[in-house]
Amino acid sequence: MMDWAEKYRPQHLQDIVGNTTAVREMAQWARAWTKDAKPLILYGKPGIGKTTAAYALANDMQWEVVEMNASEQRTKAIIEKIAGSSSTTASLTGASRKLIILDEADNLHGSADRGGARAIIDLIRHSRQPILLIANDIYGIPKELKKLCEPVQFRSLQARSIVPRLRHICAAEHIQCDDAVLTSIAEASSGDMRAAINMLCAAGIGSPVLADRDVATSQKDERSTIFDLISGIFKGKQDADLMKLSREVSDTPDTVEQWIGANLGHIEDLDARADAYRWLARADEFVGLTYRRQYYTLWRYATALMLIGTASAARGGGLRGRIAPPSRWQSMAKGRRQKMIRTSVLNKLSSRMHIPQTTLREDFLTPISLMVEGNPEYFVEHLDLDQDELNFFLHDKERAKSILKDIAKKKQDAEKKPAREKKIEEDPVNEEEKQKPAPARENQATLFDGF
Repeated sequence: MMDWAEKYRPQHLQDIVGNTTAVREMAQWARAWTKDAKPLILYGKPGIGKTTAAYALANDMQWEVVEMNASEQRTKAIIEKIAGSSSTTASLTGASRKLIILDEADNLHGSADRGGARAIIDLIRHSRQPILLIANDIYGIPKELKKLCEPVQFRSLQARSIVPRLRHICAAEHIQCDDAVLTSIAEASSGDMRAAINMLCAAGIGSPVLADRDVATSQKDERSTIFDLISGIFKGKQDADLMKLSREVSDTPDTVEQWIGANLGHIEDLDARADAYRWLARADEFVGLTYRRQYYTLWRYATALMLIGTASAARGGGLRGRIAPPSRWQSMAKGRRQKMIRTSVLNKLSSRMHIPQTTLREDFLTPISLMVEGNPEYFVEHLDLDQDELNFFLHDKERAKSILKDIAKKKQDAEKKPAREKKIEEDPVNEEEKQKPAPARENQATLFDGF
């Protein structure tokens, strides 16, 4: 069984709930799109249909979709490799166009996205394919990027608009549910369709009849996060409170399991820590059974085992430091990023030197690295290396940053020089007079004489 929010995602614009004006603007933009058309920025709260509308638009127009979201490393090199090439090439599937979707465009300020905003601006200026940007907060998008786009606002949905969709899902899942219960869920979602469907799923999965008591603990609480849940486990919250928190966070049990495992070091007593690992291992068995049998009711057992079992082992000892994210995620993200940077570097070298990438990697990468280290400015200019690519050769972030900063400054000075020379040619006498020092004269009167 798949996630209900994904299972019942609208496939066409006409099926989108609410935001009629925004949907109409998107359809008009797509039908009239030309290479000179500005990209759209779809912005508004999470869960109100922005990404769903983007995919529905592509489906209606029979366009291929190329998406980049915040879970990917969005360096300049990676954006150029994934979205950049897609923006200038035809579709391999036979679609008339490609729709390039850049999700979470208001999240381009972290170190992982260094150069990402600049690369997206270049992408927009040279693209031959339609582009959609999606953001929760339009004010978080760099102003240089906003100027190149047309904003389209998505607003929170009204509860009365959400209820019919929930009623449709209940009918499809053969669940009996009163409209009063569905209204309660819709109002608790605060206009977030995805949250409403997730609450309905949490309360109704495996139950043929849905009553008020089933949804009382499934209401959306924006203050509850994975950090609240992990903190509650180690600080000795009651079992019922832990289960309530688990239903309020958006993370699935397999994700929660990884978070708990990453923080078991907060349990000082080694026997107690071993006991916590045993509970976590038992919960992992149910997580595995859930995916193998596609029977998601087993998630409840996995959740109870990992939360209540770990809490009993922790004995309310609290946290001895910061809550750490799963180290595996960081390692995987770092590995993917390094692989993408290496591939980008090899592509540039192969194209410039007409040598296969395999030969470059196996035979020439070390001597080329030595040459780059000896004259980095030359290779930055001739290979158009960004900071991450230069650091691939130098293994010195600060030096790579300094070199690129110096190169950028030299380019700015070079661009300003012709403008100064042109000004001198147009008015040589005045410009020369300005450059001459004022002649020294004895007893010269000044504005301050007499004071």
